[in-house]
Amino acid sequence: MELLSDILIKAWNVTAVMAPYLLFGFFVAGVLSAFVPVAFIENHLGKRGLWQIAKASLLGVPIPLCSCSVIPVTASLRRHGATKGAAISFLTSTPQTGVDSIAATWGLLGPLFASFRVLVAFITGCLCGAAVETLTPPSEESVIGCDDEHCPSCNPESGANKWKQVFAYGFGVLPRDIGRALLIGILVSGLLGALVPADFFTHYLSSEWLSMLAVLGLGIPLYVCSTGSIPIALAMIAAGLSPGAALVFLITGPATNVATIATVLKTMGKKAVGIYLITLGACALTAGWILNRILTAGMVVEHIEHHAAGTGRFEQICALLLTGLLISAILPRKKGCCAHK
Repeated sequence: MELLSDILIKAWNVTAVMAPYLLFGFFVAGVLSAFVPVAFIENHLGKRGLWQIAKASLLGVPIPLCSCSVIPVTASLRRHGATKGAAISFLTSTPQTGVDSIAATWGLLGPLFASFRVLVAFITGCLCGAAVETLTPPSEESVIGCDDEHCPSCNPESGANKWKQVFAYGFGVLPRDIGRALLIGILVSGLLGALVPADFFTHYLSSEWLSMLAVLGLGIPLYVCSTGSIPIALAMIAAGLSPGAALVFLITGPATNVATIATVLKTMGKKAVGIYLITLGACALTAGWILNRILTAGMVVEHIEHHAAGTGRFEQICALLLTGLLISAILPRKKGCCAHK
């Protein structure tokens, strides 16, 4: 019982720190979903060129497109003349971050880590897109439609209904999409915090590159959402993992998973998959090495301890609201096509 209590207490502390940022992120995600239509993305990325790749990555960082929207939008971009590179760029940057995960990263890991994560998501999108476009020939792909009437990104509304859509997506669709993964991430964080000694990673993975390669091998096949991965990364840092290795996990976990790889394989071909994975892995390791030069694990732990010590009634209320929202979100519901990154 004492161990269970310790796990729950540590998980609750993480929730209290994360909750205000995450609730705000849900609201902003709803605004973006309602007021940035799919047609806008198509119109601005319908041509070839490196600038299109850069714009695709830039748009993919904050926009909360659900998975049923990403695939048809990508196919539509290809149909309008966008290269494989633009499509890969969008598919790479989109799952790594969103306004919800950016806000949560800021709250849990600090503003420097959050800013660096956003920058890396944009750069990796550009580099992966450029590599695929340079090394693979263009090819035509079929468009996969989205016919879910409940999907905000697929069926944008107008007028006053847009604000209804803000809350329907931000506090309905999005929590349902990431709620289970986020709850698991919080519980895993509490479990690691209670069971893993503070010097675990320092003792067993003392080499900087060995730890990053180990996390890279874990992150590529494993799927974790961009937000649910944050408390896990925090627990890893608290157990002695370097911030750079944690960043490798935050890049590869959300960006590379069976669904994404299968989509690239089907729409781009085997060669594109290989180039995509190799480029992303190299980018993740490089970004991790750079982050270790500017940020230490102690700085991250100090940040979380400072915020945890400063949590008051407001943070506790937000944590209660977030917990209720996530529990409600994972209850059985009518199936739809949406699945947020």
